[in-house]
Amino acid sequence: MKASPQDRVIVVGGGIAGLAAALQLAPLPVMLIVASPLGEQASTPLAQGGIAAALGEDDAPVLHAEDTLRAGAGLSDAGVAERVARAAPSCVEWLVTLGAPFDRRESEDRLILGLEAAHSRRRIVHAGGDRTGKRVLEILIQAARETESIQILEETRVTDLVLDYNRSIAGVLCLQAGMDKPFVVIGRAVILATGGIGGLSAHTTNPLSSTGAGLAIAARAGAVLRDLEFVQFHPTAIAVGLDPMPLATEALRGEGAVLINGRGERFMQDIPGAELAPRDVVARTIFAQILAGERVFLDTRETLGETIQKRFPGVAALCKLAGIDPVLQPIPVRPAAHYHMGGIKVDSHGRSSIEGLWACGEVASTGLHGANRLASNSLLEALAYARWIAEDVKSVIPPAKVSSPSTRLQETRRPRLASPRIRQIMDQQVGVLREASGLSSAIRELRAMLSNETTASNDAALVSLLIATTAYRRRESRGAHQRRDYPGQIAAKEQAITLDEALRIAAQIDRETTEPARRVA
Repeated sequence: MKASPQDRVIVVGGGIAGLAAALQLAPLPVMLIVASPLGEQASTPLAQGGIAAALGEDDAPVLHAEDTLRAGAGLSDAGVAERVARAAPSCVEWLVTLGAPFDRRESEDRLILGLEAAHSRRRIVHAGGDRTGKRVLEILIQAARETESIQILEETRVTDLVLDYNRSIAGVLCLQAGMDKPFVVIGRAVILATGGIGGLSAHTTNPLSSTGAGLAIAARAGAVLRDLEFVQFHPTAIAVGLDPMPLATEALRGEGAVLINGRGERFMQDIPGAELAPRDVVARTIFAQILAGERVFLDTRETLGETIQKRFPGVAALCKLAGIDPVLQPIPVRPAAHYHMGGIKVDSHGRSSIEGLWACGEVASTGLHGANRLASNSLLEALAYARWIAEDVKSVIPPAKVSSPSTRLQETRRPRLASPRIRQIMDQQVGVLREASGLSSAIRELRAMLSNETTASNDAALVSLLIATTAYRRRESRGAHQRRDYPGQIAAKEQAITLDEALRIAAQIDRETTEPARRVA
């Protein structure tokens, strides 16, 4: 019996989170909606690191969880960290069954396990050296195209959630490339897997289309969001003038590469963990060098030499395109927006605060990453939650019913990319180091953009305002959120918020920073 449109589950996003969720939902009918041709404009193929899993004889999930909690700077959920770490080996095994070509030792046919920053053991599984994301995505795309229960709708952007009169999910509002009018796709559940927000920053390793569309969609529908201020800056984006910036994987430092400044000084060696300190520490230390007028380089010459071309072919090829020979020259690097720890607040099943809406991957805030994501936990989190979400959808979705949409249909086209001005604001005022004056200035300008008719539908400005507002409210320095004016820490506490609350707070901040102080007699 053929399923009706009301039976299907809608998955939004074509990266590892969306594809894994769609595959795990089989045999339920799935509509996979992707803004670009499948495989393009996703962050997954840019993932050079790998997937963290306690597979070594000297390792255990409890150790993986402990490393995750340390990196999370007091905001990671211990239960979530333990659960994800326990699921990691089976996630890797699932990919192996699909044909993922993970790197193995030829003599033993055992997976090669790499080391990355803040991991206490070698537990990073790679494919094609530094091409893990690309290899895994290719396998998942192939599997999705071969799965009869998955219908793929490409070059189509979801612009809003469609809710019924009970404020439950009834479908999504879409706009297809080349079309002027939106249309509704009806479904009994929606899984948002739309990725991150790196494209909001002038320096980023993400596709420029990663501007938080999923966050804006969920926020407008009233979903609760969490810890939006925590944006991870990868310490070693390759600084050769490309936009987005190519990445020099953390695994290079795991194999002994060192950071030096233009005078050849190794400035990380006196910091606990040195080059393998948590990402937020390394990023801030590099940024301090840049603020002091120094250029920063990642030096692989002594530890890797010519082997970089075989062990890290992706990085070697990127360097070659930029006219750099990493065998003979150090690689110029700088911090760049890389991963968003905040997102749509979800529970242990991936459910959001809206009935019928789940979120998976970078767009979600599961409690795993806290204030600073541990390296190679991102692909893992997407795989683990894709399975749990699919199990939950199969168990709780009621029998199909025809819902009456109550969402007003919009006919305006929303810009996909952030404007140069938004990217400049986010880079300079809401970047590696923050303070009240810069954040309040950002809030004033972003609010003005939202009130302007020509930019009222700009999701990038909306998401940027949400991040700037929550960053202003968190008056401490923790993990990836560092305040010059509040260098200390207060009691660890998550920051949950809705769009209405954020807009009220932003308006108050705007008034406080623009109205002259009253004189008291």
